[in-house]
Amino acid sequence: MRKILYHFLRIQGAIQKFFLKIRGKTLQDFHDQRVVSGKAWSEFCDHLKAAGNVLLSPGAPRDPFQQAEGVRYLSRLTRAGLEAYLEYQDPLHPQLRRMVHETVKMGADNPDNYYQNAQISGNYTYKIVGKRNTVDHISFHTQNGNYGSTGGLAPCGKLVDRELVLEEDGSFEIVVSKEKTGKNWLKMEEETTLLMVRQTFADRKKEVPAELKVINTLVDQKPGSLTCSQLDEGLKTASMFVGGASLLFARWAHGFKKHVNQLPLFDPETSNAAGGDESIIYYHSYWKLEPDEALVIEVQPPDCDAWNFQLDNYWMESLDYRYYNICINKHEASYATDGSVRVIVSQEDPGLPNWIETAHHSEGTMCWRWYRLNDSAQAIQPSCRVMKRTELSHL
Repeated sequence: MRKILYHFLRIQGAIQKFFLKIRGKTLQDFHDQRVVSGKAWSEFCDHLKAAGNVLLSPGAPRDPFQQAEGVRYLSRLTRAGLEAYLEYQDPLHPQLRRMVHETVKMGADNPDNYYQNAQISGNYTYKIVGKRNTVDHISFHTQNGNYGSTGGLAPCGKLVDRELVLEEDGSFEIVVSKEKTGKNWLKMEEETTLLMVRQTFADRKKEVPAELKVINTLVDQKPGSLTCSQLDEGLKTASMFVGGASLLFARWAHGFKKHVNQLPLFDPETSNAAGGDESIIYYHSYWKLEPDEALVIEVQPPDCDAWNFQLDNYWMESLDYRYYNICINKHEASYATDGSVRVIVSQEDPGLPNWIETAHHSEGTMCWRWYRLNDSAQAIQPSCRVMKRTELSHL
């Protein structure tokens, strides 16, 4: 249904251009009139109001606490959408910025990641200059489309840590273009709209993220003044982003309820289409516990670069990792003598290793990731069981 809607909107736009032409009007005239009349703003508000329907979508929790989180989630998406598609929408002068972070969350955002995005266009060539520093892993991605216009983020180009050629001082330069060039190249296509950087920490407290800057190599001038076209299109895309992203992940969360307190493999094609990293194997699901219960997750990790597990709320926002221990990774975990790992999710600290706290939640979504399996290693599904907290002493 979502793809049909966006296809319809594209057809509608083509028809609109045709009728403007025969009336002797330009698209700029059209956008000028919409802004001056107040229609651009009123439609933006109408679209945001419609996005609120996700709060009452099938499976959505109706209790005050989770509804409050849902409203806050929509406000966060609105903030992110306005910054991405209005404040920083110009692909002529891209700026790498953190669209998803401690107070803007979506799609099971990874607490171990330092995400950076920049709006770009296949019409230009860019250069990323930076210094590697000490973050455990870094990867660069180009994506086609966006949640507001196409309903997803299709993968395009990718450049990962082990492929990055560094200078002696740790500095590097990456060319982002449609034609392959240079020792560090990131592929782009005509439909490319987004540059995404994932910096992944093993120890966020000690590691230093890379210093990065993106430059349009074909433009050496100051930005022009704001146009009504930029404003109108920015408001429209931002509001559709809020509706598209929230609807997509609410449907995911509702689907996860089919396997509560289990961690089955998540479909890679679905993940990639939503902007996931194709080198990561995801196990998304739903968790739900009574106050006296614990979810015990056990697995023998395969040979991989890294792994992590996290708890999220129903809206697929990571729980507040600034103040609560809601995630764990390969570097931080305690292991049994045979190399296996046991993670315990519960409301109160059981006094056992690898405790993940629920941060005042009794249900939500969750995600386990295997990063970059090595050699012939096979992905392993973690086993899960619900126990009474009083029984944990027998483990």
